Amino acid sequence: MKKEVVSKKSSAAIGPYSHGIEFGNLVFVSGQIGVDPKTNNLFEGIKEQTKQALVNLKNVLEAGKSDINNVLKTTVYLADMNDFPIMNEVYATFFKKPYPARATIQVTKLPKGALVEIECMAYRKDKKGCCDEGCQCNC
Repeated sequence: MKKEVVSKKSSAAIGPYSHGIEFGNLVFVSGQIGVDPKTNNLFEGIKEQTKQALVNLKNVLEAGKSDINNVLKTTVYLADMNDFPIMNEVYATFFKKPYPARATIQVTKLPKGALVEIECMAYRKDKKGCCDEGCQCNC
């Protein structure tokens, strides 16, 4: 059964969607942009927005009983593909090997005029401390 994930460290959703959804041992996190949850304003520049988007993503994961190290797949949406090298540089500081699978897509426009939006899917360990029986995650 699916369960809503709400992060108290994130700004309110700006539409009819959840910060995230837990389903079994998976956590699906909605796209996060570089908004400061305290002011609800976007940070300036691709570097700062990417960092904040990933912090927001991390906060939702933690609210869903997971963490950044359990991310399986991300999708990155960029308003300008020329920002890819800077986004990639910041992104690399949040993840370690084995890196999540990823798609990066240039889009025409993002909410609030954001430069980047990042969504993900992650697993969460069950109460026994493992993602499920027979897994190979060295629990």
